[in-house]
Amino acid sequence: MEQLGIKALRPGPSGNESQPNHANYDEAKANPFPNLPEVLTLKNGKKVTTASVWWNQRRPEIVEDFEREVLGRIPKTTPKVTWEVTKTAEAMAGNFPVIGKQLLGHVDNSSDPDIQVDIQMTLVLPANAKGPVPVMMMFGGRTIPEVAFPAPVFPGRGGAPGRGGPAAGRGAVSPPANADPSALEQLIADGWGVASITPGSIQADNGAGLTKGVIGLVNKGQPRKPDDWGALRAWGWGASRGLDYLETEKAVNAKQVGIEGVSRYGKAALVTMAFDTRFAVVLIGSSGEGGAKLHRRNWGEAVENLTGSGEYHWMAGNFLKYGAADASFGSKTAGDLPVDAHELIALCAPRPTFVSYGVPEKGDAKWLDHQGSFMAAVAAQPVFRLLGAKDLGVSADYQTAKMPAVNVGLLDGHLAWRQHDGGHTDAPNWKFFIPWADKSLHRAGSTGRP
Repeated sequence: MEQLGIKALRPGPSGNESQPNHANYDEAKANPFPNLPEVLTLKNGKKVTTASVWWNQRRPEIVEDFEREVLGRIPKTTPKVTWEVTKTAEAMAGNFPVIGKQLLGHVDNSSDPDIQVDIQMTLVLPANAKGPVPVMMMFGGRTIPEVAFPAPVFPGRGGAPGRGGPAAGRGAVSPPANADPSALEQLIADGWGVASITPGSIQADNGAGLTKGVIGLVNKGQPRKPDDWGALRAWGWGASRGLDYLETEKAVNAKQVGIEGVSRYGKAALVTMAFDTRFAVVLIGSSGEGGAKLHRRNWGEAVENLTGSGEYHWMAGNFLKYGAADASFGSKTAGDLPVDAHELIALCAPRPTFVSYGVPEKGDAKWLDHQGSFMAAVAAQPVFRLLGAKDLGVSADYQTAKMPAVNVGLLDGHLAWRQHDGGHTDAPNWKFFIPWADKSLHRAGSTGRP
């Protein structure tokens, strides 16, 4: 904060509606900054009307703003990662035989031997595939028990030991009656492989960890500079190194690798897809503020929550400026941000991008701002169209567009939206995502899909 000249930050709203500083849930007060940055206007004021101007001029402008002010920059030089297969096993995923691998990505720590980073990833592939298969990489997703790492709980993945269920990655949880098969089973049945990567093995999910993990390793244990990367970029960097490995795996079609996450890892999945154009498709689960939700919306979680002590490590140091109450530069708010979530979604275009939420009644809290995320997706549509991809099919602009009813998906384009009737998870949307992804990637899929 001293580096930024910040003397005091505004406190974020409370998620507890009985508190005096509770978050706003009045739509009449939800849009204090109704005008978003224009996604197809260059900084010099010229309109973007061709794909070449998007790729060569406008997209780099947006990337630069996100890197400098919001998410931070990945250093120009990062350590080499050497992948080691630590275990291989044959197993079953539902009725389908699979081959699982446990992998460690050893990050070169010769620059600071006191900081050790080993990226944990598992890979599960259909045993009977006739050729290379597409793969969904999941932040903290389940794998088969035979190759699982002992893992912490992940949002949207089931409980931790003693909190209602086994930790993520530790095998099957007894599903409720009439539940869909697990995402892993559905993917394997459709002919996909599944990679699961452990975010905490790349970078800890707390501010104290910024002097450790890959961020600490690159900085040799010293504090970050204001535009250095935060945890979201670091997790994305780790996923990209996982994709590097998949590009060497002959059984994988590395041109059809997707990325998925829920909650904070939904934010990470969106960030990963936006910045690494090698990823072919994304499922963004319940991502909220810092993910698909518009920063400029005054609804639920706010910029001031992201700049607070529990979440600031996800972002660049410079992002703290937008939560400043008193600073050498005065005070800044979400309305001063040069970019917003619609532009993060636009960076994914024209690749298939699926925004998923549940309902507050089942635990996908109002805090996440489902409407604000839908508005961001609507505002990203022009870029998908410009690049020759089909959008949501919503003709209204983002200021007047209303979310479809629960369980009514907008799944006809490369940009997709569906709010299911479950909780803080994307599980109910996998049976819609998989055929949508197959169609978007022009793959036939398997007749064995449930």
